[in-house]
Amino acid sequence: MATEANSSPAVNSQLARSFSLLDVTMIGVGAMVGAGIFVLTGIAAGVAGPALILVFALNGIVTLFTAMSYAELGSAIPEAGGGYLWVKQGLPGANSFLAGWMSWFAHAVAGSLYALGFGAYFELMLGGFHISIFGLSGPLLHKLLGVLVALAFIYINYRGAAETGAVGNIVTLSKLGIILLFGASGLWAIVTHPEYMTKFVPFAPNGFGGVLAAMGLTYIAFEGYEIIAQAGEEVVNPRRNIPRAIFWSLAIVIPVYLLVALASIGAVEPGAGVLSWQWLGKYAEVGLAKAAAQFMPFGTFLLLLGGLLSTMSALNATTFSSARVAFAMGRDRNLPEAFARVHPQRRTPHMSLFFSGALIIVMAVALPLADVAAAASIMFLLLFLQVNVAIITIRRKYGSKLGYGYLVPFFPAVPIIAIVCQLFLALYLFRVSPVAWYFVVGWMGSGWLLYHFYAKRRERAVELTPQVAVHVPAWARKRPSVLVPVANPSTSSRLLALAAQVARLEQSGLTVLHVISVPEQTPLTVTDELLDGVEPTIARFEDQTRETGADFELLVRVSHRPVTAILQTVEERRSQFVVMGWRKRTRGPNAVLGRNIDLIIRGCNANVIVAQQHLPPVVKRVLVPVANPVQARLSMAVAAAVAGQRSDMQIDLVNLVPVGTPAEVREQRLQELHDRMLRVRGELPPDSPLEEARDQLLVEGTTYNLVQYEAESVVKKLAALSTNYDAMVIGGTSGRVWRSHVFGRIPRYVAEHAKCPVVLVKMREAGYRFGVRQFVHFFRETEAEAMQEEGEAGEED
Repeated sequence: MATEANSSPAVNSQLARSFSLLDVTMIGVGAMVGAGIFVLTGIAAGVAGPALILVFALNGIVTLFTAMSYAELGSAIPEAGGGYLWVKQGLPGANSFLAGWMSWFAHAVAGSLYALGFGAYFELMLGGFHISIFGLSGPLLHKLLGVLVALAFIYINYRGAAETGAVGNIVTLSKLGIILLFGASGLWAIVTHPEYMTKFVPFAPNGFGGVLAAMGLTYIAFEGYEIIAQAGEEVVNPRRNIPRAIFWSLAIVIPVYLLVALASIGAVEPGAGVLSWQWLGKYAEVGLAKAAAQFMPFGTFLLLLGGLLSTMSALNATTFSSARVAFAMGRDRNLPEAFARVHPQRRTPHMSLFFSGALIIVMAVALPLADVAAAASIMFLLLFLQVNVAIITIRRKYGSKLGYGYLVPFFPAVPIIAIVCQLFLALYLFRVSPVAWYFVVGWMGSGWLLYHFYAKRRERAVELTPQVAVHVPAWARKRPSVLVPVANPSTSSRLLALAAQVARLEQSGLTVLHVISVPEQTPLTVTDELLDGVEPTIARFEDQTRETGADFELLVRVSHRPVTAILQTVEERRSQFVVMGWRKRTRGPNAVLGRNIDLIIRGCNANVIVAQQHLPPVVKRVLVPVANPVQARLSMAVAAAVAGQRSDMQIDLVNLVPVGTPAEVREQRLQELHDRMLRVRGELPPDSPLEEARDQLLVEGTTYNLVQYEAESVVKKLAALSTNYDAMVIGGTSGRVWRSHVFGRIPRYVAEHAKCPVVLVKMREAGYRFGVRQFVHFFRETEAEAMQEEGEAGEED
């Protein structure tokens, strides 16, 4: 036996817990009180007018809804990666990769924005001292200074979390003092000059559209609590401290934002004929510093210093968080292993930090600032939207098992409100900056390609169950096969014969799979002792398969969940058909054929054949109910396989119509069914005569009889007809994509009441339809419930 290993080099990827409640709170505050105040306030004022106060208040409310979700999930799953990991836990498919991809990019580009903001403020400060650097000015100097400060904070983060927290705390506390002095000075000016209140009229000169546009532009200023979650793996006592840090940071930041908006609009003297909000909009990213010069002691100097400190602290926080997202994606093999490396002495994710730093620098140098800022806001909105969807599914999946330190009240109303608000703001930003949306779509499209052509394979390589190749012919893995999972040699012989006939009709090979199920606490490794226990069983499977004369391969997999091993084999072998046995009994109210079988049918997009285990060895007469011509062609082929393609087999295709159907309608329906069934294979003759009640169809060299009956009840009629047949083959009804039935109600009831063995056939779906059905079903039945059901059901052949 040859063992196929799915392993990768061990990566030391544990981070040290060193952040206290104060440290992690200051990280969040530092991320928020940065570009949102010092760089974007002037721009937002020019868009919303005095309604800037309303902009910050509404954004605070919208932010609070998602912050509750982050507090709950951060306390329950405190690991590096934050929203990326939660989306991975809560949503299926590529969602987790795209969440990480967007989060990594959004934090990095936010860092680029803060670096450029630092450059703008530093240039203003140099101008006050009449200092020139190589004669550079404007955007070029901003980019040079931005690159230098980005390199400085990349090095600080490389030194370790303790240095990061200490520097961040000093910077954050210093700038908070400056910004509070700015707000207090402006408020004093307004109180001592009551006439300044007229500057707030008109309150919303650009209407509510201006308010929404400014909300979208400044939403990035409220994402600092997300960085708290990114640091979850390095926080002391995370279940207690992460929720507290999130709410404390918002309690500090939102009032500060409101105070700054009030002071900046109400305390400035823009001059005759100019409104204060227009004046702020004119100076854009340095508008706040210009305002401070009018009413604040040492205003220009202090605001310049505060702007420098704010952009530096925000750059520090986003550098930290972007590296943690890349680290988490590398640890999950969504990105190369280099991203998951931890420095042996510093205990920091140094490689992901360097890659993130390179992204920050490249974006700072290459991209327009305003559109990138809008793109970062859009990506944060979409990321937060995914997290709010994920919290609903995670709560359903795990209940109270995670040991929450905080629970969202009024669940699930709070995350649903957040989803609606964030989606609306993200879409509205298209009116503000179409280029930002084009950029977002391009980045997400590149992420989708990276996932499907690189990350998906590497991610699954970690999760694949170990397998042993008992018999592998040359064609294995080179062409699609017919897969037949087997568990019990005493009942598998007839199933293998059926699968071999299907493989001959398909002109493909046969993959026989036996799964060794081990407890959850047992590692998934293949040992000689484990194989010795099942070797007699495997030998019987091999003998039975050889008797069929099929070209086959025989695999053995070790798994905690047999369903997982079967689905992985379907994907690896690109199986177009899956043949399974059924005991004609179910367990539990939610089971259709059996919980394992149901999960396999839902989880793979292949033609699935489920045969009752008491199918006789010799089958001459087969009943095939037909309604859908395309489905009927597959059922006809399966019927031929069930009968072993005998020369004396009789296959009757039965079409049922309601009692009292007019003769001309019956004849028309029979004619359409006849013609369409032949048209599927392009075999319709020029003149196709149809007998009144019965017709002979020549397909694959076999004679099929097409018969039509009236019936009051489809189930009762087919059950009555089944007494004259050796077997019945009935196709599943796919139904609407939101239906959870794996075959449809009628085929299930027919199988339960038929007097002969029944073979159920489910046809492969179009890729988009299967994807939608998978997504809908994910919300109907959680993974935890599926695992519990599987354990109760036991093995099914």
